[in-house]
Amino acid sequence: MSTAIADRLRGVFVEALELPADVDVENLKYRDIEQWDSLGHMTLVAAIEDEFGVQLDTEQVIDMSSFKVALDMLQSMGVEG
Repeated sequence: MSTAIADRLRGVFVEALELPADVDVENLKYRDIEQWDSLGHMTLVAAIEDEFGVQLDTEQVIDMSSFKVALDMLQSMGVEG
């Protein structure tokens, strides 16, 4: 796993969900926090697509339930740091 991808993804989570910089996003899961509701999820998906130049399909959007899942998804799509 690329540390650069993980760092960029951390930044996307913090910015898209409007989180404090000290939040432990690596252990964050969908609906764990108020900001990651259905609207926050779509904002996060759009931000990930913009940051990494990818297009997530419907199944990926639905399955993206945590930071780890999002990171694994990007890696499986061949995204490089």
